[in-house]
This record gives sequence, C-alpha cells and structure tokens, in this order.
Amino acid sequence: MSYVLGLDLGTSGLKGILVNKSGKIVDESSSEYPLLTPKRGHSEQDPKEWFRAAKEVMAAIFKSTPDAKDNLEGISFSGQMHSLVLLDDQDDVLRPAILWNDVRTTKQCETITSKVDNLIDITKNKALEGFTLPKLLWVKENEPDVWDKVSTFLLPKDYLGYRLTGQKQMEYSDAAGTLLLDVESRAWSSEVAEAVGISTDICPPLVQSHDEIGKLDRELAEEFGLSHEVPVFSGGADNPCAAVGAGIVRPDQGMASIGTSGVFLSYEESGDKAYNGHLHYFNHVVPNAFYTMGVTLAAGSSLNWFKKTFAPEESFVELLKGVKDIKPGSDGLLFAPYISGERTPYTDSNIRGTFLGMDIAHTRDHFARAVLEGITFSLKDSYELMKKHSNKEFSQIVSVGGGAKNPDWLQMQADIFNAPVVTLETEQGPAMGAAMIAAVGAGWFSDFEACSKEFVKYKSEVKPNPEAVAQYEKVYANYQEVYPTIKDLSHKLVTDND
Repeated sequence: MSYVLGLDLGTSGLKGILVNKSGKIVDESSSEYPLLTPKRGHSEQDPKEWFRAAKEVMAAIFKSTPDAKDNLEGISFSGQMHSLVLLDDQDDVLRPAILWNDVRTTKQCETITSKVDNLIDITKNKALEGFTLPKLLWVKENEPDVWDKVSTFLLPKDYLGYRLTGQKQMEYSDAAGTLLLDVESRAWSSEVAEAVGISTDICPPLVQSHDEIGKLDRELAEEFGLSHEVPVFSGGADNPCAAVGAGIVRPDQGMASIGTSGVFLSYEESGDKAYNGHLHYFNHVVPNAFYTMGVTLAAGSSLNWFKKTFAPEESFVELLKGVKDIKPGSDGLLFAPYISGERTPYTDSNIRGTFLGMDIAHTRDHFARAVLEGITFSLKDSYELMKKHSNKEFSQIVSVGGGAKNPDWLQMQADIFNAPVVTLETEQGPAMGAAMIAAVGAGWFSDFEACSKEFVKYKSEVKPNPEAVAQYEKVYANYQEVYPTIKDLSHKLVTDND
C-alpha cells in the first residue's frame, strides 16, 4: 500500500492525514500550539511550535500505521496565509511570526497605498492589514535591530518545508498573498519593493505547489524509523488547498466555505480579470491557474454569537430545528452579519451588524433563519462581484464547513445562489488539498483534475427551488440596501463608544 501525507498548518494547530492511492484517509493526527497576544491587536506564534507539532503528528501516524514507514511516497503542506517568519543569515528565527489576523499595520497599509500607484495592477489586491508586506514594513519601522539582521522571510508552510528539508523557497499561491508578487508574471515585483524601501533580496526562490523541494531530513527519517528517502513537495496556501480538496478545479465550480469567517471562492483560468481589488485575486496551487475569493468576516461566528446569546444551553440542531417552518425571507426580517466589521464587498472595520424589520409576530425561529440567510447573502455579495466583473455562472457550488451540516441551510444556499449545491462525503479541508499536492507531485496523477476525480466524492445534489429563488431575489435586493442605510449611524455608534 502506497501513501502520501498532507500536513495542514493552521492558526490553532497542525493536522496531518495519511491517504492512499484511492483517496481514502487511512490515518490522521493533530497537535495544538498557543497563540501569543503580547498587545491589543497583536497576534503572533513561535514557528518552532509548528515544527514541534509536525514532528508530533508524524510520529503519531507512523506509530499507528507502521507500514507507512516503508510506503510513504510524498509529503506536502497547506498553511495559514500571510503570516511573517523572519530569518537571519544563519537561518535562525529572529522574532515570533506575525500572523494573518494581526491588525497592527494600518499605518503601513496607508503607506503602501500612497507609494505604489499601480498596486492593484501588479498584485491584484488592495493593501490590507492581513497581508505580509505591511508586516515587513512594521518590523522595519518599529524593530530596526531585528530588521538589520533579516536575511530572508518565509510564510508558515514554507518555514515548515525548510525545517523538514533544509531548503528555503516560497510557492506561488502563498507568495501572491504577500503584496510583493506580480501575480500575472509570477515574479517578485521590484517595483513594489523599491517603492516602499524593501529589497527583493530577502524574497526566497519561487516554486510551484507540486515541485519537489527536497527529501525529508535524514535525521528526521531515522527518528521516525523510515526505511527510504521521502520526497517533500512545496504545498500551498490554505484557501486554494481547501478548494482543491473540495474538487474546485474548473471555472464553473464555486466553493462556499462557512467557518468562523466565510469564503466564496472561484477558480480562474487567467490572471487578467479586472476585479480592481474588489475581490482577493491570487495564484492557485494548480499550475498556471488563479482563484478569486470574497470574505465574510463573521459567518459562522454570527451563528455562534446568536446561539451563545439566545440559546446557550441548546445544541445547534435544537436551535435550528424550526427554521424549515419559516418561509424564505423570514417574513420580512433581515440580518446583516457585520458584527466584526466586514471585508467583502465593503472593507469596513467600523460597520456593525443589525436586525431590520422586527415584528411582534416574529419568533426565535424567524431570527435563527434570518441569521442563516444573512450569512448566505453576504457570501452572495462575492458571487455577484464575480458575475459583474467576469460574467461568472456556476453549474455547481460545493458547500463546506458549518453551512454543509444543516440540510435546511443547504437548501437556502441553493436557493439564494440559484445553483445546485453539493457537500463532500469526507471533508478534510486544506489537509486533503495538501495530500493531493503530494499525490500529483509523486506522479500518482497527471494533474489535479485527474486526482480530484479519484480523491473527491460528493453527496447528493441539493437543487434550487424556483419559487424560493424568486422570493430570495427580492429579499436580496433589500439586503443590498442595508449597508448604505446603516453605514453612517453605525460608524457614529462605534466612534461614540471608543
């Protein structure tokens, strides 16, 4: 039996899955690590913890599946995007990694926007706090002693690849999230770097996701009891890995992912679409392909907030069991899920959520359904941007995360998106995408589409209901009026309570 190993380096922990040639998950393990918050708005981690967790996960899998020691044919990664790892000329970590959800870099984003006139033309994205370049500028401006020692920077999964092989590089889907990559030409942008006073000398070599970056370090192989050299492949950023793991390998497929935040993602065959920064636009882990995505900041967290506030003793199943009895549109009740601000399409940290249209006849079931509808409307905002800027139409949408677990919510998604919705038989997120990268890199499949046909299996399709589709078109039109209606008052409330 032959295996590949996919390692997903997340924000709270690292997960590993061992997969055979038929795409079956034979074994899995996980290990957590701490989040460091030294100041308000700061979010950091010790990269050495990622390596420790990877070793722990690999050791556990080799122990519980001993024949993997002789039959492992490849290792690859997915990883949290944007997070900054700085190394000196001895390849030692200079400071804790500044993570994607760190928000200390507003000033640096303003600097980048003012100094790089054609930033969106080159990088396809606006300067936002999550990206890597603002973090580099922050260190340069605030920690000059550290900055003077910087030899190179890496992103999390690339640092893990270095620790496992001794080789330093960065792969395109992650590099696209730095704001230093010319996305179309697939090269570091000296124009952007020079405009903000950074040298591209600190940028590592660029590789594709399924490129072999080396063999597993000999000492590690001996520690795990491996009998042979194991190739290690570069891997990819978590969102495109999740997309590949969900079988999103064609332009007519979309992915609706509902976790704490929400993502609506689409496969793109070319990098010349004029989204003008309204959506994130990155290189894919699939060679020569791209992907676009919009982000809802409070997707699952809106539902979690609602449950915690109004039904703390109930399960989600109990909370949502009555939504099927409420008509589409929740009898005039609208929810805007802006409880943590919003990313797409508004990029507004000061907007706040609201219920509109409350009526004496509304019950808790109405509110629960309105929350589900509001989250889905927010994801539809991203879909509508794709339709507007590139005439996107989807023959299939794959729903993953919390939105895939409730049949009534799945029907809402099919009706609101007006497209068939499917779920995965086995949902493993970015870890499966990492395993698929290893499978393609190891030569099991000629490309990701061939791998997807073997590895990705869907449950039965949920089709849109024409009557509900027509109703939701009216309700969504009302939803689109919510943001401009509440924006000024919402900003005033936030300012008055600072």
